[in-house]
Amino acid sequence: MQDSKLNILDRLTLPTPRFFRKVRSISVAVGAVGAILVAAPALLPAALVSLGGYLVLAGSIGAAVSSAAVKPGEQAAEAQERKELMGGSSAESL
Repeated sequence: MQDSKLNILDRLTLPTPRFFRKVRSISVAVGAVGAILVAAPALLPAALVSLGGYLVLAGSIGAAVSSAAVKPGEQAAEAQERKELMGGSSAESL
């Protein structure tokens, strides 16, 4: 089997495994809670507003990383097939 590395565009266009879809959903929810805390600074203590900023950061990083996860075997083969069919990166076909 050929060891082919996926670039970031291939990773983002291929389907995400079920576990990482759950992680992405939780990360988006954490980021939304953080955004709510940041949006109301006059009503909350400074510590909660600061915590909201960290929650937004953690949620966005978690969502981005989990979106780039792919299954090791079958999705790499699918990306390779797309590259051969389209004559380049699979993201160029979008």
